[in-house]
Amino acid sequence: MGVRKRVRQSHLESNLRFSPDGSADGGCNRDTMMEPTRSDATQEGVGEGVSLLGRSGSFSGSCILLRWPWQQRVSMAAGLFLAALLAMTQAWCVNTIHENLLWFSELTEVEREISFRTECGLYYSYYKQMLQAPSIHEGLSELIHDNLTESKRTINLLQRMNIYQEVFLSVLYRLLPIQSYLEPMYFYIYTVFSLQAVYVIALYLTAWLLSGSWLAGTLTGVWYILNRVDTTRVEFTISLRENWSLPFFALQVAAITCYLRPQLGALQQKVMVWLMYVTTLCFCLTWQFNQFILLVQALIIYTLDCVDLLTTTQVTTLYLVQVSGLLSVWLLQFCNSMILGSLVLSFVVAALFIRHYHSGLKTGGLLVRLGKVLLHSASVLLLTFTINYLTKKALQLRSDEHIFKFIKSKFALGPTRDFDAGLYLCEEAFGLLPLDTLERLAGTLLLYPYTLTLVLLSGMLTVAVLQNLSRPKVGLGEEKRSSVERRGEAFRPDVAYNLLHTVLYGILAFSTMRMKYIWTGHMCAVAAYGVCGTELWTLVLRALRCNTKVLLRLVRNAVPLLMMCWLYYKFWPKLMEELSELREFYDPDTVELMTWISTKTPKQAVFAGSMQLLAGIKLCTGRVLTNHPHYEDKDLRERTRQVYQVYARRPPEEVYDILRAVGADYVVLENSICYERRHRRGCRLRDLLDLANGHIMDGPGENDPDLVPAPHPRFCEAVKTDAAAYAALFARTFQNKTFYVYRLKKKRKKSAKGSSEPGVTQ
Repeated sequence: MGVRKRVRQSHLESNLRFSPDGSADGGCNRDTMMEPTRSDATQEGVGEGVSLLGRSGSFSGSCILLRWPWQQRVSMAAGLFLAALLAMTQAWCVNTIHENLLWFSELTEVEREISFRTECGLYYSYYKQMLQAPSIHEGLSELIHDNLTESKRTINLLQRMNIYQEVFLSVLYRLLPIQSYLEPMYFYIYTVFSLQAVYVIALYLTAWLLSGSWLAGTLTGVWYILNRVDTTRVEFTISLRENWSLPFFALQVAAITCYLRPQLGALQQKVMVWLMYVTTLCFCLTWQFNQFILLVQALIIYTLDCVDLLTTTQVTTLYLVQVSGLLSVWLLQFCNSMILGSLVLSFVVAALFIRHYHSGLKTGGLLVRLGKVLLHSASVLLLTFTINYLTKKALQLRSDEHIFKFIKSKFALGPTRDFDAGLYLCEEAFGLLPLDTLERLAGTLLLYPYTLTLVLLSGMLTVAVLQNLSRPKVGLGEEKRSSVERRGEAFRPDVAYNLLHTVLYGILAFSTMRMKYIWTGHMCAVAAYGVCGTELWTLVLRALRCNTKVLLRLVRNAVPLLMMCWLYYKFWPKLMEELSELREFYDPDTVELMTWISTKTPKQAVFAGSMQLLAGIKLCTGRVLTNHPHYEDKDLRERTRQVYQVYARRPPEEVYDILRAVGADYVVLENSICYERRHRRGCRLRDLLDLANGHIMDGPGENDPDLVPAPHPRFCEAVKTDAAAYAALFARTFQNKTFYVYRLKKKRKKSAKGSSEPGVTQ
């Protein structure tokens, strides 16, 4: 097929080209890391050429197209074929591991549903609920006016939670003619695994765009698959929100990388802007933590703006893409106030406002510019926190305060006894990144080229920044006249963005292990760019005094091929062994509990218990819950803390009153929580409750001097003794090795004689 595409722009043509080996230097000229600084006029694409998947320059590769068009076609076909092959390989691998891990195809329906652990079960239950509704309209109405997820409350689930993906899939499953041969659960699972293929393709394209070689994309895909333990956890947390959102975030990064390429044509810019908006919208719509991820991205854009690596048009466009994506989600989520109160929205508004009125920011010498940048940044931060504070006050917003409590406690900036913060701090996923992660990444040869690339690019970026800040600002006409003279002086903006992206999200990953999945995938693309790009090899060959075009091309193609051969030799047998390892789902106690609830309790019965277990109860039985794992609501967090008093040292009367206040008919107690040993002392759930209640913790160890002994035994232990005070209020209705279920009895009014003995209703 033809790969040369022309776009008419003001009577001039913009050349769309791809090089035979994926690079844009060919035999016509050699690009370096440094690209010409662009004026706003140049950015509009007047008279400039660009290769969307090659290195860019002003018609620098057109001679290749004229001489060897068949090479371009073969190269493009090979690159796209390998992208599709690696994407399908990743999807097949996670599907096979998921099947072999659980023997999923042989499980009963209730066992399959139990395999959706914790919050995954809650999200999947809404997909199931939509399919069981008589019609799409009624299903949506049930979600908008839901009274099953939180007892004694009617909430709008589409506003509260990010479940549009479940709604979309349920509607799609109803409309497509696949019901006869594909079960709803498999349709859901295959969709999530297909998004892993999209993730790989996005990373592949990012590496290809940065390096100009599809070998970089291939190496990226190979690394992503081999480092599966650290790049994804989709095979055992299928419904987790990040498994839906991160593929769209990777696509957004690829679109930004393409948008920031020098001399991009006007039509191509518009396409990239729309692609950035759509991917940002999908990313924000599918994950409740989107505002914190976009805040880091906004800081990257702000930094590149301050050091003159982006034009005014680019900065404004990227900010507005973020704002438009967030506001679109705000509308789709029925005006969710948490989005309006997000820090990223306040930051973008502050940055644009200060930038507009601080017109002299980019004038003066180096020291003057540095002083202005510091003053400018202080002004932006001050205005950001002011806007955010006023917005939250006006909206009475407290939905995300637990996140800031967690951050304060994590860095010792606030109280450590806060129950909500303790729940996060004591989970391994929210701790620091374990060092064995780096050992695994080094074992696949990923860490070494990544570190070298990071160091060299950081040095080159520092030099470029100092040059930019030292150069006085010039007028538009002079900028046009001197753009050719400054070739080689400006750092490529697409490379600069990806460098800061991997650095900042790397810091985030080291501080919070759960965020490593944002970093490690992009890490593969950056490392592959370092191995397959021309810039770093040019530096190495210059240092060795043997920098020739032939040797450069030989090295940048031979090294990744040799690395992939070594990875195949070392890891292919291990991968096949892992894919052939057979295990089986086995949780008879939970299956017994769910079966009993489904068959022995009323359909409108309300259950209290741990957030994780209740999510499974809703999915498997459809019963009403008192609380659940979607923690982004202040009232729900307070309710959860109250329900968890069943694991604290509280008298039976208080526990009974608490459970009755939230409408509970049954309470499920778990031995794994009551006698927990998984966490260290101080991080067990019962310890967090004791600290919040001001009580001394169980077991040997130190206690703060202001803590006092509890006057009552631990409820989850004492209720099992069937003492009179407990038996009068709670009737045991089910038990096995793991779970105890108690029904709350109805209190009888005291007799005229003043008898204090309560009546019992069986």
